[in-house]
Amino acid sequence: MSTCHGLQILGASTSAELDDTYTGIDPRDGSELPGAFHEASDAEIDRAVSAAYQAFDAFRTTTAEQRATLLDTIADTAMAAGDELLQRASAETGHPIERCAAERGRAVSQARLFAEMVREGSWVDARIDHAEPTRQPLPKPDVRSMQLAIGPIAVFGASNFPIAISVLGADTISAFAAGCPVIVKGHPAHPGTCEIAAEIIRTAIAKCDLPADIFSLIHGRSHRVGAELVKHPQLAAAAFTGSLKGGRALFDIANSRPQPIPLYAEMGSVNPIFILPGAMTERSAQIAQGYIDSLTMGVGQFCTNPGMVLGLGEAAGWKDFRESAAELVRQHEPQTMLHCGIHYAYQEGIHRLQHSSGLRQVSRSSREPDETASEAACYLFETTADGLRHNPELYDEVFGPVSTLVNCSSPADLEEFAEQLEGSLTASIHGTEEDLRAHAGLVRILEKKAGRLIFNGYPVGLEICHSIHHGGPYPATCHSHFTSIGTRCINRFVRPVCYQDWPDSALPPELQESNPLGITRIVNGKSSQ
Repeated sequence: MSTCHGLQILGASTSAELDDTYTGIDPRDGSELPGAFHEASDAEIDRAVSAAYQAFDAFRTTTAEQRATLLDTIADTAMAAGDELLQRASAETGHPIERCAAERGRAVSQARLFAEMVREGSWVDARIDHAEPTRQPLPKPDVRSMQLAIGPIAVFGASNFPIAISVLGADTISAFAAGCPVIVKGHPAHPGTCEIAAEIIRTAIAKCDLPADIFSLIHGRSHRVGAELVKHPQLAAAAFTGSLKGGRALFDIANSRPQPIPLYAEMGSVNPIFILPGAMTERSAQIAQGYIDSLTMGVGQFCTNPGMVLGLGEAAGWKDFRESAAELVRQHEPQTMLHCGIHYAYQEGIHRLQHSSGLRQVSRSSREPDETASEAACYLFETTADGLRHNPELYDEVFGPVSTLVNCSSPADLEEFAEQLEGSLTASIHGTEEDLRAHAGLVRILEKKAGRLIFNGYPVGLEICHSIHHGGPYPATCHSHFTSIGTRCINRFVRPVCYQDWPDSALPPELQESNPLGITRIVNGKSSQ
């Protein structure tokens, strides 16, 4: 494994002003990995954002084809880089190489999807209302509008997706697609992966002959680095994926600035599964298998991990479902978590659940986990409707392979607990069409509580496409109107600008009367090309 240089990447240059360094750690044995990574200084953060701001006008006025070519070139360069990225990501996270390769594939496909969208062009939401100079009692002006890039974006990499929701993730790619420069705050748990990915992007920018300052990577373990980045007066917005505590802290900083900016934080949730009687009667064992597979995938380290299952305990099949799930949990082998910090927090969460009144441990992995390898056992707890009423902390997410079964006595219980849910990224319902008709009230409640409603499926796993919405009401995210995955996530980094009575030759091509780009637009209230 090659040694990383560990320097801040500031456009075309590198820098290391502070002697404060740290290393990547292999969570499987606690060993230090090659490379010493320098904490970013305030001056380096300022240079990164200031340079991005200076490059903004040149980048935002590039053509759609230039930005699409950049995204395709990033994808090509990531694949041409070989296995170095995968090997480092595996070493820093404990993920198998196959999982890292799948993440790279997701990042590459995502970049190509955005390239297609940028070329097609309709995402700018161009709207034209023609003038009516003879309208009475007042003439109607010519009014046109479209989405434009907002400026430099700070991106905070996620701990659980070192490739696909980090330097090469949707935040960076969608910002580039919009024409916004990016400053990535690398995650300290996988600094080498961040550096290798950053060099891929820097190479692609050079190949496309675009301004080098549209991209920078800064390192840092301390909260100071992220805080100073979000405070910078020339930053336009920030995107974060991580804990509620971290996201809320950055959100508060972003909103306390003299000029507040949006902080788009995706912070996880409990992601409940509701199992209705028809489905429980028909396929309890099948549902149990899918549920435990979803719970344990990636050692439970997904923001969509199913932390709670609610069903009617008197329904036929509930007992079989419970027993099947418990046996699958016993069979599950403990696995290494992403890093010691996540492992410690998981252990603390399990300890809290084990000492919660009204909660009983149903099952856990039979083999004892190896603490030196940051391994996590899988746990399954259960409670009753009354137990959940008296333990509202059960609605809190515990990040890892642990979940709670809630034995409800009536459909009214299901609706009561759905109402008590805080905002969630997902909510899943297993049932029949007759179940959906009989529990229409539950569905209406969950529409208010979750960003993605899943029928007869499981929350872990996202289809990267135009329709996907990965968001939800607070505290799942800070802004429920926006997604952090899928092509609509570009809407976080643009704003509508209206042009009134402008000469055609001075308008952006997307708004010119002849429609030289051939994009779909709304003209006088109707879709048109």
